[in-house]
Amino acid sequence: MRLWLKDPLAILAEGAERGIVVEGSQIVELVPAGREPGAPVDKVFDASRHVVLPGLVNTHHHFYQTLTRAHPDACDQPLFPWLKTLYPIWSRLDPDSFRLSVRLALVELLMSGCTTAADHHYVFPKGLENAVDIEVEEARKLGIRMTVSRGSMNLSQKDGGLPPDSVVQDEDTILADCERVAGAYHDTRPGAMTQIAFSPCSPFSVTKELMRKTADLAERFDCRLHTHLAETHDEDDFCLATYKCRPIELLDEVGWMSPRTWLAHGIHFSADDCTTLGRHGVGVCHCPTSNAVLASGFCHTGLLEKAGAPVGLGVDGSASNDSSNLMEGVRHALMINRLSHGAEAVSWRDCLRWASEGSARCLGRDDIGAVRAGLEADLALYTLDELRFSGAHHPIAALVHCGAHRADRVMVAGQWRVEDGLPVGVDLGALREAHGRVAAKFL
Repeated sequence: MRLWLKDPLAILAEGAERGIVVEGSQIVELVPAGREPGAPVDKVFDASRHVVLPGLVNTHHHFYQTLTRAHPDACDQPLFPWLKTLYPIWSRLDPDSFRLSVRLALVELLMSGCTTAADHHYVFPKGLENAVDIEVEEARKLGIRMTVSRGSMNLSQKDGGLPPDSVVQDEDTILADCERVAGAYHDTRPGAMTQIAFSPCSPFSVTKELMRKTADLAERFDCRLHTHLAETHDEDDFCLATYKCRPIELLDEVGWMSPRTWLAHGIHFSADDCTTLGRHGVGVCHCPTSNAVLASGFCHTGLLEKAGAPVGLGVDGSASNDSSNLMEGVRHALMINRLSHGAEAVSWRDCLRWASEGSARCLGRDDIGAVRAGLEADLALYTLDELRFSGAHHPIAALVHCGAHRADRVMVAGQWRVEDGLPVGVDLGALREAHGRVAAKFL
């Protein structure tokens, strides 16, 4: 079926003033001003109320943390004390609570306009060995694209690391499960709905040997590599004390300095570090909301992009962001980067690019992230009907400056997954009640 999304109020694409034509899972035609589609269409969707964006791509999250938002024991703490407080609480995760946390996070993301999500799951208490399988199942039910990052921690407190023994696994168990889930779920074809990444958690929770072996495994399965890096000064101090080198030097030493890698946060990089990362094509996921909540610092987005490093956007965990809304993250990126780099240095265009094309590059994908013929039909459509938009003169800029937070329509692979602001096939009331009931057990 050929579907014409006709005459949008505005669209983030050149030469598509009269909309786009979708056939199957792809965008097959942009319709410029004064023109009609080049071939007959089967159906027309009137987009005259809608601002059309490429589907947003979230490149860093921790879905399980939806169960511990605004937790009273962790509020108002910086990263290391925050983690030490929450690790014992997260050790109580079980398959049922985890499944609800994943479902809620994915629904939140979809409703904000996100069509591809990357989740970094690294907490594996006993009984939750099938966490990756649960995430894949939930993503498939909702019809959202997903890169499931099979995270890992094998350096516990008794070994000089940060996490307690109850949430870490041994190296053999980690590597065996990485092989299993990559073999079962990793799809390298264009238009893939599910991909796997390998993601040792951070320098203070994994060994160098595990990072080396994970890099070798990623080459074998053609998977991406992901980890937290340069998030806080505490991490710098830990690496210097433990490994006698800075985090970026550790990255090079374990064979991660390649275009296969994207990093979360990347705050405490020097100008030379940014140049090095750009030279090697290493991506960085900017997490502005989380960085502000934990007071971790400012990502050097401009220096990284100038050096050639892909820059993406992520909401980060719902216990440090307290939300899973990527469109809100776009606005936060604008505010925080202007505060850090100046009003003229960063525009709404930059922030939307990070949330779409930049994020797609971080995930190694060239089939999503833009409104372009031949790409997957992943689209987020917003209306400007709320009071917050009244008086706004640039429809696309208004989404960022005036604070859009909920999409009216979301399409993934040519299929509507959100209609009239509601996720298709999801009982929001029942989900809220079930998730809230389970979350109460984590107080």
